[in-house]
Amino acid sequence: MKTFKCTKISGGKVEAEVIVSKDAVCFYLVEPATGIVVEKNHDILNQTIANKILIMPSGKGSSVVQADGLYKLSQNKLEPKGIIVEQADTVLVSSAIIMETPMVHKVDKQFYDYIKTGMKIILDADSGEITILE
Repeated sequence: MKTFKCTKISGGKVEAEVIVSKDAVCFYLVEPATGIVVEKNHDILNQTIANKILIMPSGKGSSVVQADGLYKLSQNKLEPKGIIVEQADTVLVSSAIIMETPMVHKVDKQFYDYIKTGMKIILDADSGEITILE
């Protein structure tokens, strides 16, 4: 197991598989009935973020687009279990807090070099730790 420190944005503790996106994610361009990313040319196109911990550089889109997209996913119980973001903007932060999605940022760069899609982790936003289960 490896543990990395992080800074809490929205509280909670979850354990899940991760999906790593190199592109910013707009929740409005995620199919609400499936959790599958439908944005053309996105690096996780046709992959699901449902019930996974989403790792991404930042959010993308207006407050209406981000909050509504995340809300629609949550209505179908297909939202990410947690979010790890490199650059937290106010729109994404507000959406995560409103939807009660655990979210962190300010993670050591070594984490981003080490983590890969499919790994299982514990995201403990409350204690400021990410534990990679091996």
